[in-house]
Amino acid sequence: MRLRFRFSKLGKVRWTSHRDVARMWERAFRRVELRLAYTQGFSPRPRVSFGLALPTGAESVAEYLDVEVAEGATADVAALPPRLGAALPVGVDVLAAAPVDPAAGSLQEVVTSCTWVVETAGLAPGRLAAAVEAALAAPALVIPRERKGRRSDQDVRPGILACAVDGTTLVAELAAQPRALRPSELLVAVGGGLRPVGVRRTSQWIERDGAREEPLPLPPGATHAPHVVGRAS
Repeated sequence: MRLRFRFSKLGKVRWTSHRDVARMWERAFRRVELRLAYTQGFSPRPRVSFGLALPTGAESVAEYLDVEVAEGATADVAALPPRLGAALPVGVDVLAAAPVDPAAGSLQEVVTSCTWVVETAGLAPGRLAAAVEAALAAPALVIPRERKGRRSDQDVRPGILACAVDGTTLVAELAAQPRALRPSELLVAVGGGLRPVGVRRTSQWIERDGAREEPLPLPPGATHAPHVVGRAS
């Protein structure tokens, strides 16, 4: 059985690296005694697959991971979010859980774009709106990007799918394929010496048969940050 979890990462835990978040989850699965399937080989690892990595320092209410449950193991899926939430550090809340088709593509393969809310500093609201308007109208936005230690100039305009301005806050949909565009790169592309004050991912999107959907929507009536008592430190 393959399970998908949606979780939030808010507050001070936003400074925790992706690798350390993965370790948090592995400990939480052990604490709730959810039996996971393991890889084969010399150093077996639990079959846990995360979605797109979140930049260190950014918050999110739309993070995902898939896990493979061991053959023959059973799980009360509806009870897992509060149980796992109590086993995770403050700031990481489990928002939803559901079985998914084992044949479905990985999250990193199927997510096509993300919505971000970016609080900025460096430009007054009017100048920010003008800068964004100019950026969206530009045929190309070439910025320096680094990958695997190599630096090159690339046109990132195709990666900006939408961008709206609310005062000094940007609400942007940025492409995740073929290479994810980061909020920090969006600010470089807009220019004007913009600096990020706060960054939050609010949605990840999958396009299927002409429709757009989230990998795992919130249950009806659910909030982004449920209160969980008895939280592990």
